[in-house]
Amino acid sequence: MSLILGLETSCDETAAALIAEGRHIRANIVASQIELHRQYGGVYPELASRQHVLDIVPVIEQAMAQAQASWQDLDAIAVACGPGLVGSLLVGVNTAKALSWSRRLPLLAINHLEAHLYANWLIVPGSGAEPEHDPPAPRLPAVCLIVSGGHTDLLLMESHGQYRPLGHTVDDAAGEAFDKVARLLGLGYPGGPAIQEAATGGDPRRFALPRPMLDEGYDFSFSGLKTAVLHIVQEFEGQEAAIARSSRSPSDAAQDGTPRLLPVADLAASFQKAVVDVLVAKTDRASREFQVDQILLAGGVASNRPLREEMRQRCSVHVRFPPPALCTDNAAMVACAGHFRHLQGDHAALALDVVPRLGLTERMERTA
Repeated sequence: MSLILGLETSCDETAAALIAEGRHIRANIVASQIELHRQYGGVYPELASRQHVLDIVPVIEQAMAQAQASWQDLDAIAVACGPGLVGSLLVGVNTAKALSWSRRLPLLAINHLEAHLYANWLIVPGSGAEPEHDPPAPRLPAVCLIVSGGHTDLLLMESHGQYRPLGHTVDDAAGEAFDKVARLLGLGYPGGPAIQEAATGGDPRRFALPRPMLDEGYDFSFSGLKTAVLHIVQEFEGQEAAIARSSRSPSDAAQDGTPRLLPVADLAASFQKAVVDVLVAKTDRASREFQVDQILLAGGVASNRPLREEMRQRCSVHVRFPPPALCTDNAAMVACAGHFRHLQGDHAALALDVVPRLGLTERMERTA
């Protein structure tokens, strides 16, 4: 039985996982840093890398204990080496290299974006699936949408390790836009879950927000949409200021500083609907053009409930996505991608370095 240890430290989660036969999760441990970075409204890179140094060994030990595995049971070590924050990536890659050398185990260099796609191959513990009765794996070729805080990429996955880029964001990624709009609306960090919650019960038709580049190829742009929300917020803030000036005892402002006049639920719902409309329309169009029978959704924003629902309702082919816990950064997806890399004999040398801006279709130096 193949058993791969995966390590993930590309941003603000320190994670280790053990995956059997490429799909079965034996352990999946994630140490989140959300509370550490919440006060900054986003990830503070230096703090993230320091916390990874503190967490990486305990997380690995916890994963090994949960899987009841010894070092002799492992077949290889997979690690995300890009894209991501350089300081964070270095912690995971150097740890993996040290373990590879000391335990005489093959080293597998994994692209973080590719790993997100492989979350669709994982079988969640307790799902009732046994190794001899695995549910079907995703069918290839497939159109894939990777949508997260730092990336919005549409591509054709032709086979394992073979990708054809179709489109990408030309400015803000979808998740980045969610974070920025959440700050504008006073909803806090992280923005995706906050906007989804705030939008519940809101009217997505209240504001006629733009659908940027909707019919222009497969690239994405969300900066203009974010700016449109900013202008609406500023307009309502102006109205609130006028009310305050005309009142001896202004009590219309909310305690958190957000104007009560601002219809947060409606604006959050309208923004969310605009993003979802663009993502769904382009993905569905790509699936038709390339005549695939399956779409794979991946990345942190893939856990957004309205996005999942509209993908299923509006796309012409079957849409597959991981459970929410496997959409955000984790090491199980890294180990899963590593399994298929290991089958190909595509091992990395100990000279492996991190590539913070690594593209999905770029090849890394893997062998000596």
